[in-house]
Amino acid sequence: MFTGIIQTTGKINAIDQHGSDSRFVFKTGNMDLSDLKVGDSVAVNGACLTIIDKEDDSFTADLSNETLKLTTFSKLEVGSCINLEKAMQLSDRLNGHMVSGHVDGIGKVLDMADDARSVRYTIEIPTALSRYLSKKGSVTVDGVSLTINAVEENTFSVNIIPHTLSETIFSKYEAGSQVNIEVDLIARYLDQLIVK
Repeated sequence: MFTGIIQTTGKINAIDQHGSDSRFVFKTGNMDLSDLKVGDSVAVNGACLTIIDKEDDSFTADLSNETLKLTTFSKLEVGSCINLEKAMQLSDRLNGHMVSGHVDGIGKVLDMADDARSVRYTIEIPTALSRYLSKKGSVTVDGVSLTINAVEENTFSVNIIPHTLSETIFSKYEAGSQVNIEVDLIARYLDQLIVK
């Protein structure tokens, strides 16, 4: 489990394709990896990945064909910037919201507009996911826990404050950028209970 509070940003250092899946090496910037070991989880752009090898300033993870299909990783390149968060511990504060690291689909940034000192992003998502979004509800965009300002059909808007802009890869987005989306866990489970 994760909180959606990004701890640092890093970069993709290498991509080794193996048929329909890939092995990625991630440079972790200023993230301290000393408390992590092979088998531990790290959220990269919101996707929960398992460490299979680790150096002082990087780790390696295998991404299955399923992960590549459901996320933006198949479109990223060596040098692409990434959001990073270690898995939470039971003693941690839950500053964001409960995030599983299981990406539900790919969204697209439609527009960015200054809104006082923040920037309002409008993001389009697959229509099937729109039922899980609500005004003032939670959503995760590339691993960042956010509060939804407005929902209209299959688009939603969020305001990104200066701190989040400087500490995540949001500042690198432009119109057309693709992002990983995870809907709120509670909304997803409630929907399943109601449908069944």
